[in-house]
Amino acid sequence: MGIITQPHDKFFKETLSDLETTKDFLQNYLPSEILSLINLDTLKTEKDTFIDEDLTENFSDLLFKANINNQESFIYFLFEHKSYISNQTPLQLLKYMIKIWETKINKEKSDKLPLIIPIVIYHGAKRWQIDEKFIKMIEGIEELPGEIIKHIPQYEYILYDLSPYGDEEIKGNTKLKIFLDILKAIFGQDQEEILEVIKKAIIASEKLERQTKGIEYFETYIRYIMNVRDDLTFEDIYQAVKDISLEGSEDIMTIAEKLIKEGMEKGRAEEKRKTVKNLLRLDFPLDKIAKATELSLDEIEKIKREIEK
Repeated sequence: MGIITQPHDKFFKETLSDLETTKDFLQNYLPSEILSLINLDTLKTEKDTFIDEDLTENFSDLLFKANINNQESFIYFLFEHKSYISNQTPLQLLKYMIKIWETKINKEKSDKLPLIIPIVIYHGAKRWQIDEKFIKMIEGIEELPGEIIKHIPQYEYILYDLSPYGDEEIKGNTKLKIFLDILKAIFGQDQEEILEVIKKAIIASEKLERQTKGIEYFETYIRYIMNVRDDLTFEDIYQAVKDISLEGSEDIMTIAEKLIKEGMEKGRAEEKRKTVKNLLRLDFPLDKIAKATELSLDEIEKIKREIEK
């Protein structure tokens, strides 16, 4: 499996660039008093990104435009995708909001700033410990009198810390639940636990396939998981698929062939033989192994005889 340079960024953006999934997230997770002011029918994706290049290992972002309280406004998602917490998040987020305002002013030659609702999604192994109020970053703020505090910039972001969420707290449509379940599990669970999450996601993908492109999304999240978790192999994933026995297994098998082929192209000769042996032990069809690995059936039969001795 080829390495994705920014697997968190790719998974985040491929999922929430789907407007229906983002609408579903906002519908299920925004505070009701804010949601009631947003016209979700006007929601549109903006193409700009505001993350500094040297911070892309820590953050991803997505910007959406929508009518809020009957005026054109923005909803800004900041995705913190490390297992540790960045204490600078409130300052970084303010910096990105200023960039959005500057871009708006320069493009439209306007002196008025649009409303921005900042949202942080975090899925690290530890609980989020940082206050959502930017002003809490100011040293000694608790002792400052109101006459001084009124001169300090103030804003508060909306935080979604997925680390403590239980299954009953994951809400939304099928695709959104798959996305959040995987984010919640990716750092904090061991191999056996993450495989159970994968099985749950695969079962949900079959339902999603009947609604939209569930098998394509299967490939998206499998690529993400395998690029983040170095304790999983394709054989582990294939065994999980076998355990479930989905109606759409032929489609999944086609994706499996592609992933195996990519992995084989990256691997050394001995690693390739090991992969073929593992697939044979999992009863992966010989013709599928041949197609994925570009080995002849005779070569595969020879390896098969070796493991049967």
